[in-house]
Order: sequence, then structure tokens, then C-alpha cells
Amino acid sequence: MRAIIEKSNLTGEVNAPPSKSYAHRLLICAALAKGRSVIRNIARSADIDATAKCVRALGARAELDGKAAIVHGADFSGGFDFDCGESGSTLRFFIPIALSCADEAVFRCSPRLIARGIGVYVESLKDTVFSFTDDTITAKGGLKAGKYVVKGNVSSQFISGLLFALPLLEGDSEIEIIPPLESEPYVNMTISALAAFGVKAERSGYTISVKGGQEYLSRTVTTEGDWSNAAFLDFFNRVGGSVSVGGLDENSEQGDKAYRKFFELLSLFTPTIDLRDNPDLAPILTVLAALKSGATFTSTARLKIKESDRAAVMRDELKAFGAEIEVKEDSFTVYPSVLHAPTRTLNGHNDHRVVMALACLCTLYGGTIDGAEAVSKSYPDFFDVLRKLGAQVELKE
Repeated sequence: MRAIIEKSNLTGEVNAPPSKSYAHRLLICAALAKGRSVIRNIARSADIDATAKCVRALGARAELDGKAAIVHGADFSGGFDFDCGESGSTLRFFIPIALSCADEAVFRCSPRLIARGIGVYVESLKDTVFSFTDDTITAKGGLKAGKYVVKGNVSSQFISGLLFALPLLEGDSEIEIIPPLESEPYVNMTISALAAFGVKAERSGYTISVKGGQEYLSRTVTTEGDWSNAAFLDFFNRVGGSVSVGGLDENSEQGDKAYRKFFELLSLFTPTIDLRDNPDLAPILTVLAALKSGATFTSTARLKIKESDRAAVMRDELKAFGAEIEVKEDSFTVYPSVLHAPTRTLNGHNDHRVVMALACLCTLYGGTIDGAEAVSKSYPDFFDVLRKLGAQVELKE
């Protein structure tokens, strides 16, 4: 899909979409609980649909109507064949869950997701044998209670996957995280979701203790607003628009609420910003840095294993606007530049956050983005929301 965006000034009021990160976690907890749970304020997207498919593969019933989800807990009678699509969260969460109740499971994934890798599990799940094709991962060997040593600098999703599964086992377990721990707020978010369903995991520094034999309890819960996607909407307030973004919890565990602090820094001077806990903010922060006085972003090596190589992709796409960006192994620098309308059609690189960041910039200069359908991964109605706020957007197949 191609998005053709004209110069526009955005104003109005809008609620942040429901948090995709919380929705993943709440759906899984509900599926692991006995009985009927209700998750209010949940929005469908490609990633959430992938998690819903996978909870059904466990033998749970999950009905999503776009506003809520009704989940009847799994009886673990499914075929343990999991269609994860392009959702890295879904894949990494479900590998330990599946192995906690079956000796073998197949995970079907896009080639890009296979390429992003599960090396942390290959190293830390010593009793599991993994085999790979271009679009499948097969895991053989059940999950046992015990001590798991996990690298903290690749993705917190591997730690979260273990946190979902270990309470189901008979014995007690411990997760030892090899520092540094990146995306730490997402681990805290998982612990919070577990607690909402009656499951305890106790964290002390880089060690998390999990009692075995716990039971997930059915609950009625509400998904909070998504700070990660709110950043794209609040961006317009930094470039002459007036957009009120509601539906956000100021006490949220979501690390990406830090975007407000980062936006302020970028608006005042040329800062150095550590993205260790906030890799999903990289595209929109890069755009704002290019518009303001530049910035250096550190702890960015993990951007290579996102939906695209985000630092390199933003460098290449913003070059069309006249921006100069230098990418290094674990950092990148956005230099002060005078931007202009893009000199070519832009490429979304099948990355929802890249597409949304480019779309925000195009409202200032105009532009065309190929691959705009990537927003369906996390925010399917993103362009409808922009139109509601006054953006002139034409979508063409």
C-alpha cells in the first residue's frame, strides 16, 4: 500500500491506542488461567492476532471484537503448532510456554522473524534442541524447573517468555540475568501482568525467583494506553500542531513514557540519549532530532534485529529529506540539517514504526511512502487517526 501525504497541520483530541505490549501479556495470562477472563480495551493488530492464534493453539478460546477479548483458559489440547507471523513477542513468549507442557512444538514465522533469531534460547534452554527452516522453528525437549542464565542485552522478551512458563512447573526456578539488562521496563511489565492474574515473581537486581506450582487465576482487566504509539501523536505538538493525547496512565510500567523527556531534550539542545530501554522510540526520535538541532543516540546495536535495521533504515530514508546521519555499531548521530521535501518515494521497509515516523515527517513536507500497510502490525487505524486530526492522506493499493 502506498500512502500519499500532503503538508498538513494536525490539531484535535485523540486517545492513545491500547498498549500492544500489555495486550500480548494479558492475553497469555488469561489463556493460562482456568475459567473465563475478560480483557477490556484491546485493539486488534497483526501482532495481537498472532498471539490470539497461539493461545488457541494451546487449547484456549479467545474471542476478540476490537474492543475487548473474552478468553476461556487453555486445556492444553491444541496441536502445539504456533503461527507467529511476524510477531517477535509472540514467538519468544510462546517457546517456553509450549515447552512447559509439551515435548515438541512447531513455530511458523516469517523469514524476517527467523532471521531476527532466538539465540538466547538456544544458549539458555540446554535441554531443548532447535531446528530451523526458512519459515519454521521446531523445538524438542520439555522445560524443567531450575536455574536459567539469560543474556540481558539482546531482548527482554526471552526473559518474559520464561516468566510466563516457569510458574507452571512443579519445582522452583531462578532466572539470572547477565547484565546489562536492556528494555528493563518490559520485564517489570511482565511481572505486573503476572501479578494481575495471581502469579508472583520476585525480582532482586539481576535475579528473578519464581515459585513453581502456581495457578493463573481468571480475571477481568483493562489494557492501558500505549505510550510507544502515543509518541507519534504527541510529536505534532513539537512541530506546530496541537494534539491532545488521552488514555495514558502516568504511573505505567511502560518504559516508553520516557518519550516526553526525550522530546523535551531534543527541543532544547543537542543531547546524547541512551536508548537501552527504548528501542521502539528510535524512529520518531530520529525524525525529531533531524528537525531540531540533532542528537546522538547510544545503546542502539539491538536496532539491527527489529523489524528492520532501524538505524540504517532511518539514515537512508531521511537522507531523502536532506538529513545527515552517521551510524556506528552501538550508536548513531543525527547532525543538524536543513530539511526539504523528499527527493524520492520513501520505503517503509516492512517496519510499522519506520512507516509511522516517516508519515509524521511527511505532514510537514509532503511525501509518498511505499509499504505503508506495515502499520497493521501495531496500529492499523494510524492513518485514519491522522486524517481525523486534519492530515491529508491518500492510500492506494
